[in-house]
This record gives sequence, C-alpha cells and structure tokens, in this order.
Amino acid sequence: MTFGPITLDQIGVAAPLLDTAAPFWTLLGLVQGDHDERVEDQGVVTRFFATDDQGSRPPARIELLEPTGPDTPIGRFLERHGPGVQQVCFRVGDLDGLIRHLMENGVRMIDETPRQGAGGLRIAFVHPKSTGGVLVELASTDHGA
Repeated sequence: MTFGPITLDQIGVAAPLLDTAAPFWTLLGLVQGDHDERVEDQGVVTRFFATDDQGSRPPARIELLEPTGPDTPIGRFLERHGPGVQQVCFRVGDLDGLIRHLMENGVRMIDETPRQGAGGLRIAFVHPKSTGGVLVELASTDHGA
C-alpha cells in the first residue's frame, strides 16, 4: 500500500511573536516567504522559511506559528511548553487513503476528515498519543476540496 510520495513538508515552531522569532531563521540562511497568512479556524498567523530547492519536490520549511490569542491551540501550547517545535508535517499523495489506513490500524486521529490549512492545503492531524508524543500533521499534495 502506498500513499506517496511522502516527504517532509515543514516543522512547525510555536512563537509568541513572528517578528521576534524570524531573525534567526534568516540569519541561518533560510528564505522567508512572501507573506504571512492568518488561518482563522486554527487561531494562528504563519510565516514560512524555506530550505534550498530539492529539485523535483518543494523544499522543506520551517513554519513559525504565532497565536491570535491565548485560547487557541498555539496559545495553549505556548502556555504549557513555551516556544519551540509544535509539530512535524509530512506532504502525502493520498491524504484520504492514508487517514483511512491509519485509522484501520488503530491510529488515533485528531482529524478523521481533512480540513483547510495554511497555503490552501488540505490537512489532518494525528493525535500525539499514537505517535510517541509528536503532533504529526499530514498535508495533501493537492489543493483539492
């Protein structure tokens, strides 16, 4: 069974303020995206930083995540853990098929049906209790509805 291609898309880093967290990533040499994006239903503003071009696939990225308020997933994460890695995201070719496959094999999903994420991608989160404590985001390679 294949649900690929499956590639590392981004690592999400929670930060109280994008402008305070951003300088390190540009100093490191990553390329900042053209604009920030507000994702209302997730209560977050995102800013992406890309690594070098990987040729046939999009480059891996760092996604800075600033909460829009304290009672949002990122706001609560910052309250409990402080700034740092919040999730790891994989881009997958067959998001719906992979979700079904994971659930059929006892994996607990936060999202049993994909929802809209940053950049217009369809996304779904795997519950950390099924991954050894890591919040895993799965993103579709397409922008379909």
